[in-house]
Amino acid sequence: MGNPEARTPSGLRTFIIIWSGQMVSLLGSGLAAFALGVWVFQTTGSATAFALITFFAALPAVLVTPVIGVVVDRWDRRIVLMISATAAASTMAAVLVLAWLDQLEIWHLYVLIGIGAMFTAVQMPAFSATTPLLVPKRHLGRAAGLTQAAVAAPRILAPLLAGALLAVIHLEGILAMDLALTAFAVVCLALVRFPKPPETAEGKAAAKAPFRRQMLVGWEFIRKRPGLFSLLLLFACTNFASGMMHVLITPLILSFADAKTLGIVVSIAGAGFLLGGLTMSIWGGPKQRVVGILVSQLIQGVILVLGGTRENPWFIAGAAFLFMFTVPIVVGCAQAIWQVKVPPDLMGRVFAVRMMVAFSTLPLAYLLAGPLADYVFEPALAEGGVLANTVGAVIGVGPGRGIGFQLMLVGGLLLLIVAVAVGRSRLRRLEADLPDYIEEKAAVGGTGETGETEAGAIAPHS
Repeated sequence: MGNPEARTPSGLRTFIIIWSGQMVSLLGSGLAAFALGVWVFQTTGSATAFALITFFAALPAVLVTPVIGVVVDRWDRRIVLMISATAAASTMAAVLVLAWLDQLEIWHLYVLIGIGAMFTAVQMPAFSATTPLLVPKRHLGRAAGLTQAAVAAPRILAPLLAGALLAVIHLEGILAMDLALTAFAVVCLALVRFPKPPETAEGKAAAKAPFRRQMLVGWEFIRKRPGLFSLLLLFACTNFASGMMHVLITPLILSFADAKTLGIVVSIAGAGFLLGGLTMSIWGGPKQRVVGILVSQLIQGVILVLGGTRENPWFIAGAAFLFMFTVPIVVGCAQAIWQVKVPPDLMGRVFAVRMMVAFSTLPLAYLLAGPLADYVFEPALAEGGVLANTVGAVIGVGPGRGIGFQLMLVGGLLLLIVAVAVGRSRLRRLEADLPDYIEEKAAVGGTGETGETEAGAIAPHS
């Protein structure tokens, strides 16, 4: 079978090649998302219309994840990533054609973004399930940090570039750039080969089941492990709060500033994300990763409560910077836990269920955030509104103040969720109670070859 340690460097090279392509592709997606978001809000002036874009981007992805998990475990994950990226790009090409013909309507975006989201949803479980086969166990936290940095860097560049490019090449030019950068990511995938995941008893048993039964394997694996189930519920709840924040930040800034200021604020937030990812990639996270998750989310709740108190773009930018700095720590710690506690040949199915449940609250957050802002909180904190003389006396009244108060309530909700999570002993003891399925020598692989791997510690589940 060969010496796994000798092949680890080539596995790391494969990871870096894929990581580079994904970062470039995410830059294109960021450019397109920023340009389309500005177009929607400036066309409609509605936070609800803006929020529905993110709703239709999230809901289809949640619905198709049970099928995605089986596909990721049964097919070559590299081919799965290439097909999904190409298919998602084709929907953006349709948006480009409609925009070029001056026929683009809001409902076109809802439909096409929803279809594209179903293909994009494949990429997270496929990439996450492959990483432990390429990166040594001790570096999984750092790999997660690099992955978050790859997400963060485009968040800094995309708003600044898109804000400047919109006036020059317009929406159509930015969409064309997105397609070109996606093509680069597909080429990166074409240059490498992924190692096959080692077989485990759980994986072999799942492979013999009918396809419909295989869609339930990931759920059954998690439900039998209360610690993992508690971690999953924690992220489902906190993602609701994060989804609210994600939707509200754009209309909050645009309520008292222009698109250029929005781009600067989003870029500053992205800088926090990047710095957090780089910190995680160097540090690797705390030894007790569950503690790292809970402390970071506690900090996030405090930041949201404070961030909604003032109508100042630089104050909000500072709060967003600190909030986003903690995100790679939360995600990196959680990713490392899942990657060592799940059998390699079940990761596709388990990670798909993980994504479905954890992200299931996002569509609800996206659906509620806009109408609550437009019809409840903004009117309540307008001049003469029902909260103008109470809450308004503290945080002010006028455009954007209702959204600011809404963010403060979201922060309070996040603090409550973390307090409940701290009380769950199964969650606190998760890392000690469950066995690791990946040892140091399990992470191998190569560039241009399909390598075999040693299974590491294939222990029975507890």
